[in-house]
Amino acid sequence: MGIELRADRVAFRISGPDATHLLHDVLTPPVKEEADLTRWFALLTPQGKIIAEGLIGWAGDAYWLDVHKSVAEAFFKRMKMYRLRAKVEIEMLNESHRVGWSAIQTETGICHKDPRANEMGFRIIAAAEIAADWAEGTGQAGARIAAGIAELGPDFPTEDAFPHDLGMDQRDAIDFKKGCYVGQEVVSRMQHRGTARRRPAIVSGLPENLDSQTLTVDGKSVGTFGQVVAGQAVAIVRIDKIDDPENVVAGDTPVTLALPEWARYAFGSPGGDSDD
Repeated sequence: MGIELRADRVAFRISGPDATHLLHDVLTPPVKEEADLTRWFALLTPQGKIIAEGLIGWAGDAYWLDVHKSVAEAFFKRMKMYRLRAKVEIEMLNESHRVGWSAIQTETGICHKDPRANEMGFRIIAAAEIAADWAEGTGQAGARIAAGIAELGPDFPTEDAFPHDLGMDQRDAIDFKKGCYVGQEVVSRMQHRGTARRRPAIVSGLPENLDSQTLTVDGKSVGTFGQVVAGQAVAIVRIDKIDDPENVVAGDTPVTLALPEWARYAFGSPGGDSDD
């Protein structure tokens, strides 16, 4: 099995003596210089909405990140603004490197295990010439949809979702103990007050080429779904408005919802941990 090209992702390399401090202060997860530690991260607006999200890992005296291409420039500009006088080098590698995915670990490029779910495989960042024979596919998308992981770009637009909407609070992607990062106040309030209502779910039974990506129950919208692979997609839904996950409709088609294996929330209840 070869490496699958993720043409919609842009890689970044962030290095320098102040890199850890900067990234820890502005991104949602804890940031540490550990080669075997990869995190799901988000950069937020002051209102707590996701500007960009992706994976961050350490290798070769630098942090390696990836974001969707639609927000790469905005992420680059925002990070340079937050840098101020810190000794940090921020490189956008859209011309020199490519982002790929492999179901198995590889010695090619910078290889980091995707921590969001066991079946998510590995993210690869490699020089463009090394990645010249990589081809696009649906392996990564199929794996993340089966795991209930939503991504900015294929599933929702920038500045539209809170981290809790993606379940980032339950995937070790938010540090609730560290000091203030951008948007921290809103995210912390949602966590401690249990006000999260939108959560990810897996939709099955989707037909091809639906005109709408809206899910309804008894004619009322309960959420939207994103990229469809083999009849499945990840949806961000109001779980408090769904009592019966088999009583959901996409367009005129009945579909079925299921929660990710890692979810600690339940249909018909608020979006916090179901065992709270």
